[in-house]
Amino acid sequence: MTQNIGTVDRALRAAVGLALILWAIMGAGAWSWIGWIGIVALATAAIGWCGAYRLFGISTCPVKRA
Repeated sequence: MTQNIGTVDRALRAAVGLALILWAIMGAGAWSWIGWIGIVALATAAIGWCGAYRLFGISTCPVKRA
């Protein structure tokens, strides 16, 4: 798999993922179970690859020029 998530994108995904998981753990309301989707954000940040980006042809990685 070629990485398609840049550094800033990875940092934002990790922060949002952690926030969502904390929200799910803290049980802030009836909809807190939705916070577990933060696992997906953390996983994509960890591996640097997003399937949705691949599907739509998006890449936030800097272009390497020869």
